[in-house]
Amino acid sequence: MSAVQSRIGGIFGLFFVLLVLAAGRTFYLGVVRGGTLRKVASSEQLSYETVSAQRGTITDRNGVDLAVSEPAQDISADPYLITDPLGAAQRLAPLLGQTQGSVLRKLSEHTGFVYLARALPQRAAQAVLALRIAGISGTPVMLRVYPRGPLAAQVLGDVGTEGTGLAGVEYSLNSTLSGTSGERRVISDALGQPVSIAETHRAQPGKSLSLTLDANIQQRAEDVLGAVAQVYDPKSATAIVMNPSNGAILALANWPQVNANDPGADPEEDMEDRAVGLDYEPGSTFKVVAVSGALEAHLITPGTTFNIPDEIQVAEKTIHDDTEHPEEMLTTGQILARSSNVGAITIAKLEGTETFNRWVDRYGFGAPTRVDLPGEEKGVTLAPSQYSGSSIGNLPIGQGELVTPMQMASAYAAIANGGILRPPHIVRAVGGQLQALPAGHRVISTSTAAELRQMLEGVLGPEGTASEVSIPGYQLAGKTGTASKINPETGEYSNSKYMASFIGFAPASNPKLLCAVVVDEPSSGSIYGGTVAAPAFGQIMSFALPYLGIPPG
Repeated sequence: MSAVQSRIGGIFGLFFVLLVLAAGRTFYLGVVRGGTLRKVASSEQLSYETVSAQRGTITDRNGVDLAVSEPAQDISADPYLITDPLGAAQRLAPLLGQTQGSVLRKLSEHTGFVYLARALPQRAAQAVLALRIAGISGTPVMLRVYPRGPLAAQVLGDVGTEGTGLAGVEYSLNSTLSGTSGERRVISDALGQPVSIAETHRAQPGKSLSLTLDANIQQRAEDVLGAVAQVYDPKSATAIVMNPSNGAILALANWPQVNANDPGADPEEDMEDRAVGLDYEPGSTFKVVAVSGALEAHLITPGTTFNIPDEIQVAEKTIHDDTEHPEEMLTTGQILARSSNVGAITIAKLEGTETFNRWVDRYGFGAPTRVDLPGEEKGVTLAPSQYSGSSIGNLPIGQGELVTPMQMASAYAAIANGGILRPPHIVRAVGGQLQALPAGHRVISTSTAAELRQMLEGVLGPEGTASEVSIPGYQLAGKTGTASKINPETGEYSNSKYMASFIGFAPASNPKLLCAVVVDEPSSGSIYGGTVAAPAFGQIMSFALPYLGIPPG
């Protein structure tokens, strides 16, 4: 019996030792490591997720949706929980719109978290989650959608995967549009599937935004620029349509177009809003600066005559008119209509460099227009101390200083509205509240503005540089511009690269609408503002004037 009792005692002792070890392990895990393990368990089963706020809608002046937000989900995976990566990839790939190989690579990563898709539309996301694949989950987000596709894409900009505006008004007014994110508590099971979801903080939607743009005029402007591109094959083009009385921008078009719903598909430089971001030498559209200054100083009148030769010597430079001609007598109005370089320089020399430069400043060149758009350049102008002996020969004809299309449109708007220079604007209302109009200031007298408008009618008259442009019933006024571009390799003016532009308004005697068209480097057909840009102005205005109910005049 002693041997049996000894064996039983040994077994009992062994069980006692195991029991002590188990109790010790339990004490260690429950007491010593208890807090840490509870945190780990909580982190695996309980999580807090950010709930994206509904981003504010962007509409045109008539309430047409230009940018909206729709429910979507970020689809993610925990590869450690995927038991059959190949089978899961085969089922997921068609719903995610990706290749099977791409999905398989993500599901095979050595990590506990990987995105399979960002902002997947709700219907597709629900189809993915309906597969009930262990380790696949979704997080609600908002997908930014642009219902009109490329329409005004450079103006609107785009939104990144984190819901933040990256360009355009989406960027500049991001804090207004984005609202305040919320939070939800998610409890998941061991397979990562949510079993309980509770909202802890409600998201606050962003404010809506109403722009001054008119979707129909915007569409017309973009269509016209597309047609210009087909004929003249330029590097780029931009057009601005504006109410000159209050500075409201009714259209702001850029070519090449980009798809706002897929901005990554186009070159990054095509997302630039050239209306505010393009610095260029304006050419003859700048001649109104010298002429208006001389009119204001009573140095000239519209009927003052000048003896205009084919060329003029200014310091070491000889400057020619565009076409060779015998010496002739031209009035101030004819100088503008025919775009005489010699005539414009002759008028500027009457003013002198100091006075001419003051007029450059008064029209706002060299400073931002303060339009409510991001990325605005201010151009480059010279101080009188920087003038060379020949500067008074090239600056008055728009060579040697840089402007933006928006600056030129603003300057001509001042001529059109009776002499008030005011900041252009594109935001009409925020959260349903109309925005106050930006204040303007007088730069020329009403009489000088009227004289300029009358003279600019001649540009579209029989002797003008845009004589082929007309709209039945409407008297038009404006100015052509053709400027050589600097060759960056030589630092000299190019013989093959030009900027072609036209800026005008109608009806000429009481303007209600202004349009500026700037075409960068037309390379086929023609390079002149009168044949490249002026017809585009006519095509845009021939639609917009009757569309807006502006009576002929």
